[in-house]
Amino acid sequence: MTHRRWFTPWLLVAPALVWLAVFNIWPSVNTVILSFTNAKPLGGGHFVGLDNFHRALTDDQLVDALLNSIVYMLVCLPLLTLLPLLMAVLVEKKLPGITFFRTAFYTPVIASAVVVALIWGWVLDDRGLVNGVTQQLGLAGGPLPFLTDRWLLLFSAIGLTVWKGLGYYMVIYLSALGNVGRELHEAAAVDGAGAVRRFYHVTLPGVRSTMLLVSVLISVSALRVFSELYILSDGTGGPGGRDMSVVMLIQMYSRGFTGHLGYASALSLLLFAVTIGPMLLLLRLNRKAA
Repeated sequence: MTHRRWFTPWLLVAPALVWLAVFNIWPSVNTVILSFTNAKPLGGGHFVGLDNFHRALTDDQLVDALLNSIVYMLVCLPLLTLLPLLMAVLVEKKLPGITFFRTAFYTPVIASAVVVALIWGWVLDDRGLVNGVTQQLGLAGGPLPFLTDRWLLLFSAIGLTVWKGLGYYMVIYLSALGNVGRELHEAAAVDGAGAVRRFYHVTLPGVRSTMLLVSVLISVSALRVFSELYILSDGTGGPGGRDMSVVMLIQMYSRGFTGHLGYASALSLLLFAVTIGPMLLLLRLNRKAA
């Protein structure tokens, strides 16, 4: 009986442990091992020491990809941290028809990222809706190269990410606003505080921990961006491949029968290191603010 009690809990968690080991722990360990080899999909590979990391740190293409990823994060971070909060404050009010606006704002979230990117590609194409309107209004003499210019393509993809993410983060803020005591707003209003001062002194402190969580999620997602740039650039990574993100660069080196798995694994570890940086910085800033 005692033996059965000892064995039963391990039997119950065994499937989860096997799943964790096979699909989480082993791929991570294997990535570290491959990063020190010149492995290819159809070849075993040999130990090459730090050659892959040295190659990565002197690779101009990686510098461009890293710059794109950091710009992507720095633009997305403030927009997707503040705009959803303002939207949540607006739709939190119980007004007639407010459910329609909540649903409308959330609709882009449930749409497929691939479908949304394809639609944006058609809209921003040289013969798309945006270029047609700007030329009809006389704002531009010719089509603007939204999908063929490096920075216009990058900011077009950022616009897509922000538009698609607003509803998702708005819902997170809505749940956080429900925990901000209404009596605090009423007390501040009695003291003569207007809507802006109540937002700054009551709402923001009440949702500060949620803002930190949202900031971390946005930072990680922005540094891992792939679909938006890949589809808007028609799989080319933009003119000369200079709109490529770090994730796209990893995909390029790891896929196909001539892929460089060792180098792609080293890039993955560098991306992991870059992703950890903003998270630690945000946690430190939150600790200081607290």
